[in-house]
Amino acid sequence: MVLISTQKLTFQEYLNYDGESGVCYELYRGQIIEIPTPTAIHIKIIQFLVYQFRCFFAAHNLPLVAVVTTAVRTEENSSRVPDVMICTQSLWEQVCAKPGSAILDFEEKPLLVIEVTSQNWRDDYIRKRAEYDLIDIPEYWIVDPNQPKIRVCSRPENEGSYSQQEFLPGQQVHSVQFAEFILSVNQVLSPPLVEDLIREEQAQRQQLEQQNEELEQQVERLTQRLREMGVDIDTEV
Repeated sequence: MVLISTQKLTFQEYLNYDGESGVCYELYRGQIIEIPTPTAIHIKIIQFLVYQFRCFFAAHNLPLVAVVTTAVRTEENSSRVPDVMICTQSLWEQVCAKPGSAILDFEEKPLLVIEVTSQNWRDDYIRKRAEYDLIDIPEYWIVDPNQPKIRVCSRPENEGSYSQQEFLPGQQVHSVQFAEFILSVNQVLSPPLVEDLIREEQAQRQQLEQQNEELEQQVERLTQRLREMGVDIDTEV
């Protein structure tokens, strides 16, 4: 956590803060904080999770989006930038239509946020957990490649604060809200390149298309053979 200045800002001033190009900033109780440059494994985990969520939403026809570099207002003068944020498409379109930085205000609540731990891991486990809980974000994941483990915080029905589950290597992590969204902890903590996954999907699609084409050719040859034998395949039985 790099504190930029001791001078405190309001949330509105944060919205208009003109920092260094390409650098993300959080606001914690009026103080501007520079987010550290992520490590390579940090980036790979984020890309993998975003890809998996997007594939899941598309496969299940869910009007949801998985985005990065989008801030969430957590207190009067606090704003966090989770590594991954899940929200509805309609909410995301509202955010995109607004000028300035992509920031969700109090009334614009995400469904799920994910933090991948780095140097400021204590913030993820303590401060950010408390802030996300305070504004009633239904689900919060802490992906910790150093421990290694994944902690899923959620609010069970009729409970006023987060409870948590921990998933270790060799286990499968699942979302509380999306019961069918299941991933290998090992794969999340040591993920393949998304580009490799896309190439694999394209190869499988091409193979399936080739198989369908070969099947159609076989049906066509069989149909032609039956006609040559005098079988009227067009006559309904």
